[in-house]
Amino acid sequence: MELQAALVLVILFFFLLAMSVPVSFSIITSALVTIIMFLNPRFGMFISAQKLVSGIDSFTLLAVPFFILAGQLMSSGGIARRLINLAMLFLGKVPGSLALTNIAGNAMFGSLSGSGIAAATAIGGVMNPLEKESGYDEGFSAATNIATAPVGQLIPPTNAFIVYSAASGGASVATLFMAGWIPGLLWAFACMVVAFLYAKKKGYVIKRDKLTGKIILKTIWDAIPSLLLIVIIIGGILSGYFTPTEASGVAVIYAFILSVFVYKSIKVSEIKDILVNAAVMTTIVMLIIGASSVLSFVLSFTGLPQAISSLMLGISDNKIVILLLINVILLIVGTFMDMAPALLIFTPIFLPVVTSIGMDPIQFGVMMVMNLSIGTITPPVGSVLFVGCSVAKLKVEDVMRRLIPYFVAIVAALLFVTFVPAFSTWLPGVLGLM
Repeated sequence: MELQAALVLVILFFFLLAMSVPVSFSIITSALVTIIMFLNPRFGMFISAQKLVSGIDSFTLLAVPFFILAGQLMSSGGIARRLINLAMLFLGKVPGSLALTNIAGNAMFGSLSGSGIAAATAIGGVMNPLEKESGYDEGFSAATNIATAPVGQLIPPTNAFIVYSAASGGASVATLFMAGWIPGLLWAFACMVVAFLYAKKKGYVIKRDKLTGKIILKTIWDAIPSLLLIVIIIGGILSGYFTPTEASGVAVIYAFILSVFVYKSIKVSEIKDILVNAAVMTTIVMLIIGASSVLSFVLSFTGLPQAISSLMLGISDNKIVILLLINVILLIVGTFMDMAPALLIFTPIFLPVVTSIGMDPIQFGVMMVMNLSIGTITPPVGSVLFVGCSVAKLKVEDVMRRLIPYFVAIVAALLFVTFVPAFSTWLPGVLGLM
């Protein structure tokens, strides 16, 4: 029965996806049909409704709508320009300084907004015209923006780790937040090396007026309030003043005060639209989480995770081979599936496999998020890729050639994170979280 149920579940799910049915409804429908076929139909309807509700009945998941709202406020709050000015202050005379500024801006803004699409739009929208004006190759500029926009998915605060925590059965969100710092910075640094070498070869060096002490101090002063959000959230969590869920509420209050009263870049009349957008995004994420709870129940009685684990361990008991195989699968999955459903579906499947070969769940969480983040910049469905090309007003094929060196650098960083546990576990260990 288990094999038949698993086949029905998998075939129906991917068939519905191929028919362009939304992911959440594909999950619910395939899970419900599988339950009805192999269990009592009345019981199947009852358990599906129960799991759909209980799946989102979690204090930890309260952080999701708040971080989404904080990200919306940050995206609309004129913060991108201030972060770009700060990055330019330190990178101005370095070869490829505008490209490097784009990377640094994406890392900072992405971590504040928690969205690769927001980073690609806000930072790319400012930097692409500046780079074009300075003689940069447009494809290179767009590729730089696209390749580094997802970095904020790893640098906290980020919803991805909250979703993984729920899917993994309770991995510490605070530990995951700290574990993502070094891999996120490693991704950004790897791309900076590529951008620097290309820019040095092409002679991309800008000339600018001498900076005065007044300009330097004003630039830093303007950016400090934005950067303080990270300090407040991470400092508050580590010091025990508030939980990650409570930190999300603090983030909303701080982002609101900063955008409306300090920077005055959001009018009170615009708050309604921001709240509506945040509510729509929250509804989408929560529906997927609830649907995935139904799927998790079906997976448990079909024994699919155990079957996949046995299959993979039957192929090879070599840790390197297994992790490479999982990486390949996740890279492929990330190209056509959004982060949240992919985490909720594949965490229960692969987590037993990696723990059986000695990988820490925290390291695996970082590895998963990094893999799926790469998928957002990879054809055929990479959301950040298409948004970045749209911002640059270029076709995807015009950008892909310039993206290849970045892909090589990012995958190299992924392999370090996969096979060197210290990249994910050292910082949480130093802070006493592991």
